[in-house]
Amino acid sequence: MADSSSSAAPSGASKPQAAPKPPNPAFKMMGLPNMRFKLPSRNWMIFLTITGSFTGALIYDRREKRRVQQKWSELVAHISKESLPIDQMRRKLTVYLAAPPGDGLRTARDHFKEYVKPILVAAALDYTVIEGRREGDVRAGMAESIRKQRRKAGEPSSAPEEVGVEAVVAATREHMGVTDEPGPKGDLVIGRHTWKEYIRGLHEGWLGPLDAPAPPPEELTANTVEDVSTSAEKPASLVNPEVASIDSPEFSEEKTEEIPELKFEEPDKEEEKEEEKPAKPAGPTPAYISPSEYSSAILPYTLPQTFDSSTPVEFPHILGFLNTPIRLYRFLTQRYLAEDVGREVAAIVLANSARPYHAETFGADSEPTSASVDPTPSPDRSFTDLPPRNYEQQSVMETAESEWHKSVHKREEGEEEKEREWLDDIVLDQRIASRMQRAILSPEDEARAQRIAAKQEYILGEERPAPVPFWKRMWIDYGYGESDEVLRRKPILGNIDGEDGQ
Repeated sequence: MADSSSSAAPSGASKPQAAPKPPNPAFKMMGLPNMRFKLPSRNWMIFLTITGSFTGALIYDRREKRRVQQKWSELVAHISKESLPIDQMRRKLTVYLAAPPGDGLRTARDHFKEYVKPILVAAALDYTVIEGRREGDVRAGMAESIRKQRRKAGEPSSAPEEVGVEAVVAATREHMGVTDEPGPKGDLVIGRHTWKEYIRGLHEGWLGPLDAPAPPPEELTANTVEDVSTSAEKPASLVNPEVASIDSPEFSEEKTEEIPELKFEEPDKEEEKEEEKPAKPAGPTPAYISPSEYSSAILPYTLPQTFDSSTPVEFPHILGFLNTPIRLYRFLTQRYLAEDVGREVAAIVLANSARPYHAETFGADSEPTSASVDPTPSPDRSFTDLPPRNYEQQSVMETAESEWHKSVHKREEGEEEKEREWLDDIVLDQRIASRMQRAILSPEDEARAQRIAAKQEYILGEERPAPVPFWKRMWIDYGYGESDEVLRRKPILGNIDGEDGQ
């Protein structure tokens, strides 16, 4: 029993490992290593799961985004097929674009090129972009364009008429008999900050005066004091040239040798020339009218009964490291933004239906109801005492303000009384707000868009082409073949060299 117990293997000893599987002789002759297929480790599984999920979500979102943009582009593409007379110009839209708060203009341009421009190009519509790099540029630009329109309509003004490139081109077209395409136009306003400037510029252009108001006496006094101090700092040769002349009695015969030293006053002359140049304005043109003066302003006789349709376009923009989860979610769900923006742009491009903006009042203990009284502010009432929302225009894209950078919401010292288009509440005059209208999709266009998304319909008046296989599309894209559409456009030439002997 002792021999048997001593010869027995200990209970805790591990079993011998199996011999490794011999490599494939073919792979061994090719010099390849003995590859053993096995599941990745735990760390690799975590890494591959995260990267694979992110990549899959990104690819899916971009594919759906292309499909959404293709749907809205096909909805309006029939406009590009319509022919125009030779003496007509294509219908033109106006796009208002401004740098988002806390960022540069390039971000707004990229948003326009990625979501708005493809639909405008599909419809072959012309458009004019009015950009603003600083707060107030869009407001000043729109107000000035309305004032030019009023002067052209015949309203008297003492301001000199500036002849620019646009005026010369318009006069040339008018002389040649070229007219615009008949049909409704419209304005595309991108972003909440641009929308607030758009509303402010619309009121300033139609309710404000045509000529710039005189500056307040305080500014005139300050400018006079600056001029006096500047003249005091200048050398005597610049303030009073007679003192620096050679014939003056101050130059005696003993000081005649010092006359050549006057040649060193040339740098002062350069400084004088620089001072004579008009200084560039530090900001946009000040407003001609304040919101508290809206109710007392007189409407011009050139004011139309209804304005062109305006369409606010969403522009979500958020900064900050702590907002990375929100920014990441929006990066992976751009298809929803493309759907909303495409619907708004297609509505103003088709211009088949429009509705006036709603006028609503919010009571303290009541739900929003239709406005039954005129909410126009009185002349002696501050615009800050108005109800927070009286019109639909005031609540358009309102949630975007909470995402602006905190530096935008701060007012610097001395800016308490200065107007800030981005921070101040939107104030509307009932006479202007009632003339605004918003472009919407008609029920027929909405139904046709759904049929296009379901591949049941194509561009109006055309049949959907047969789907091209993936291998054939790649073959064509990389230059090894030609699509059927290109082949149909190619001219068929006969035997022009006489090679058949005929």
